[in-house]
Order: sequence, then structure tokens, then C-alpha cells
Amino acid sequence: MPKNDYPLDITAVTLNRRKTRRELLEDGSKRIKKKIAVLGGSTTNDIVKTLEIYLLSEGIEPEFYQSEYNRFWQDAMFENPELKDFAPDVIYIHTSYRNIAGFLPAASAPADEVEAKLDERYSYYEKMWIRLREEYACPVIQNNFELPPYRIFGNRDCWDIHGAVSFISRLNERFNSYARENGGFYICDIAYVAACFGLDKWYDDEAWYMYKYAFSADATPYVAFNLSHIIKSIFGKNKKVIALDLDNTLWGGVVGDDGVEGIEIGEETATAECFKAFQEYLKKQKDIGIMLTVASKNDHENAIAGLNHPEGVLRPEDFIVIKANWETKDRNLAETASEMDLGIDSFVFADDNPTERDLVRKSLPTVSVPEMLRPADYIRTIDRNGYFEVTAFSADDLKRNDMYKANVKRASQQHEFTDYNEYLKSLDMRAEIKSFVPVYIPRITQLTNKSNQFNLTTRRYTQPEIEEAAADKNKITLYGKMEDSYGDNGVVSVVIGAVEGACCKIELWLMSCRVLKKKMEYAMLDTLVAKCTARGVTEILGYYFPTAKNGMVKNLYADFGFEKISEDENGNTVWRLETACYTDKNDVIHVESEEH
Repeated sequence: MPKNDYPLDITAVTLNRRKTRRELLEDGSKRIKKKIAVLGGSTTNDIVKTLEIYLLSEGIEPEFYQSEYNRFWQDAMFENPELKDFAPDVIYIHTSYRNIAGFLPAASAPADEVEAKLDERYSYYEKMWIRLREEYACPVIQNNFELPPYRIFGNRDCWDIHGAVSFISRLNERFNSYARENGGFYICDIAYVAACFGLDKWYDDEAWYMYKYAFSADATPYVAFNLSHIIKSIFGKNKKVIALDLDNTLWGGVVGDDGVEGIEIGEETATAECFKAFQEYLKKQKDIGIMLTVASKNDHENAIAGLNHPEGVLRPEDFIVIKANWETKDRNLAETASEMDLGIDSFVFADDNPTERDLVRKSLPTVSVPEMLRPADYIRTIDRNGYFEVTAFSADDLKRNDMYKANVKRASQQHEFTDYNEYLKSLDMRAEIKSFVPVYIPRITQLTNKSNQFNLTTRRYTQPEIEEAAADKNKITLYGKMEDSYGDNGVVSVVIGAVEGACCKIELWLMSCRVLKKKMEYAMLDTLVAKCTARGVTEILGYYFPTAKNGMVKNLYADFGFEKISEDENGNTVWRLETACYTDKNDVIHVESEEH
């Protein structure tokens, strides 16, 4: 099977698509199924076929709807029973420079006419996005526009109002502004992909004239690969942790042999600069919430000394867990995942040693293991693979490292207690459980798409759908924040219930793995029952829909005291609780809510 990560093997991906697809579908992996509508301004067959390979590799089994050639506007704006019945989970608008080439300003156009033309082109797309949001209520991904294949004005083209480069840059910025202001709308940055690929190789006029391909066949895998990053991020398939080797990965040389003074990091040599730049890149990833760990065959003291090198950027405190010992790398990774209470599929493993990479690939196949071949290419290799694609970003992401570092400390403290309840009380836990508020909407949306284990119905929501639920007077919405003596965990739990007369039906109940076994679920239930009682609700119905990952909550409603009233052949269950018989269950968390 051809490798499906960066650097891309274009020939293998293109020639072996059918075989690769068959092998992926037959490998026994559990995948989520998603419907993707592709509305094209050019021929999209190859994009779809290649995108399918990348999504299957990321645990997503896609079903596609494709518009007819250059019918994206008509499919979006007019009544479309076929697309409506398809009920897409994501809509991708595949337009390019070819779709605006005929609308660029003439060299003789006065300034007001150029501005009017820019307004008209932006409005054309904005109307489509609004229509799609209203009609289909799902994430929309829109290509921006790559630069033109030639410049009439030469270098002046980038700043003269009549220049194509200027017009496209300004239109792209309007697209960006819309994305900043509208959740659930994403830009597929083909302008960047084209720049990386090279415009001379990107454009293939013969392919356009003959087949209406917007760009060359060799560029297709790169566009599909980039698009797959956005889709897998929307559905919670991002990586969270990068586990790093040390010697010849974070610095040049072997600290145990060369000593701290002998390793290469800093400004003295070209090699030293490569490693310093890589550490700077990793530090920036950490600053947006990506967690760093160490998996190194080293004496612990030598590892710490290397991380304290005066020219280094990363320090020991930048890492959640440091495994510097003589155990195998796969074992250290597995133990790190356990200590952080994360699935091993959340990890990327970066190591310069091909033997170590091969061991982890074979032993831990869900860990992503990039090819770390040359220090000068380390940043590009990690970055282009899109492991940490950001489609939602919240204040909690900025605090993620501190949250997980505190979790490791909590786990260590637990060993000091023989009574688990006493241990929980020692944490001095405080929770805020209230109705959805705008400031937490991005984080709530993010949780609905990332939480798989403690998630009873595994329903996924877009940001507009969460906003709609918050505004619906017939919905009870709850977010739960929790902090303790070690720090703030942020928003960790979400409940949505639909009130129908005297009954509340729980549509969504999820909780982040970072607060498992802390009784936060009891605090959420207490608050839910209080809200229901205040609204005259006498009966709460809960639903459990089994998936490959949420078996841990199979008996949650039974633990809560609900009565099981039905179960089908697929294991889907329905549970009932009478609010009049309920007594509060949380005895370790101090709760602040509208009711308490």
C-alpha cells in the first residue's frame, strides 16, 4: 500500500488508487461514515477519488455527492431534491482561479468600477454560503483563489488596483474575514498549496482545455491531502500529542556521548540552526495547545541536561511526560498515553532513527510516524502532514498543556490515598454548570466533535447548530467547567435535552476524558434534574447508542438509577428517570449553577 503522508508519492497515489481503496476498506478498521457534497467549478472526479484514500486512512469512510461540471452555484442556490436527500455532513466548494478569470478588472476600468466588481464577486459567493448554511446546516469548506499564471503588469500587478494579483489577494481577504466571523465555515487554502507546489507546475493549460481540470494532475493529490486535513479535524480526528526523540531529533549529536557542550543546537553551525528552528516550531505548536512528550533511549539525567542547554528553546517544563530510559519506544509511548489518559491514536512519534520508527509503526499502528530524514526538513514534514489542523480554537486549547500536566500530578497524588472518595475530596473540586453562553460555544462545538469515549449518543454538532440549541426555549443546555487545587480543566462536559411537555429527552451527553472518574457526571445530572424540575418536567429519557469507542458508558444510566425501558438488536437502549424520586448524587464537587 502506498504511503499516505507527506512527502506524497504522487505516482503511487495516482496509479494505485483503486487497489489502495480496496485494501483500506478490507483492513478491518472501524471508521465513521460521513457524507461529503463536492460542488465543483471544474472537473472534480480525481479530487474525490484521491480525497477518499486520505479520509479512509484517517478513519473516515466518505460517501460523495458531486455536482455536474461548473454547476456549483446552481446546486447551492436553487431547489435541489437530490442534494437535500443526500443530507451532507460537509459541503466542499471546489472553485479556483479558473472561475474568476473572466471577472478580473480591465486595465481601463475606473477605481469605482474595480471596487464594484470586487463587491459583486464577493457577494456572489457570500450569498451561496448563507444559502447553504440555512438549507443544510453543516460545515462548508470553500477554496480560496491561487495566484494567476501570469502578471500583465509585472511586479506592479500586486499593488495596482487593476492587477489580477491585487484583485485576487483582496478577494481572498474578504473570504478570510467571512471565515473569522462565521463558525462552521472553513477556507481550503489552495493559494498556499499552489505556492508550495509552484505555479509553473500547478497550471496545466492543456488539462484545462481538454478536461476542465483546474490544475495539473500532479497537483491533485496535494489539494486532496490538504482538504482531508480540514475534514478530519472537523470530525475530531486530529492528533493531540507529539512524542519526541532527543538525540539527532531535538539536537545534533548524542548527549550521553558528546556531553551537553558537544551537542549541536543554536546559531554556531547550519546544523545547529536546523535543530533550534525545529525546537522553535515545536514551541509554537505547544503555545496553541499541542502537547509535547519525550520518548528517548537515554539516561534521564542526560536528557534533562540536554533540554537545559543554554541555546535550546524547549525546557523540561515544556513536556507533559519525559520518558528517558532504556525501554523500547513503543512501550514508553503506551505508558505515556496511559499516564495522560489519552488514546494512543492521539500521538505523533518523531524520531530520526528508521529502526525506531519502523518498530512503532508495527507495534502501534494508530500512531502517526512521519519520515524524519533530514533536520532541515523536520519542520516541513510535520507541518505539511496536517496532524494538528486547527478548525476550532478556544481559550481551553491554550491551557491544554497545563491541564494535562496537572492530570499527571493528580494521578500521582491518588496513590497516597487508600479511600478514593477521600482522594477526590482532597482535590477541592469546583464546577460551574450553566446554560450555554456565547463565550464557550466554540469549545462546546469542539467537544461534540472530539469526544468519543464518554459520549452516549455521539451526535456531532456544527457551531450554528450549537447556537441554535442555545437559543431554543424548548432545549435545556448545560456546559460544565471544572477546576481543582491543581488547576482549571476548562469546559469538560456538555448536555443537551429537548423538553416535550413533561418529558426531557437527552439528545447529547458527553464528557472529556480528562475528568473521568471525578464524579463530574453526577454533578451534571444533579443540575439537569434541578433544571427539569424547575420546568415541570417529571420524566427524563436517556439514550445510549453503542459505537466502537463508547463502551465505557454502556451502563451509565443504570449507575444513575435510570430504568431501562427498551433495547433493540443493535444494542441501542432507552432509559427513564422519574425526577420526583431523585436525590442528588454528587458529594465531592462544589457546584455553581443557576439552581445552586
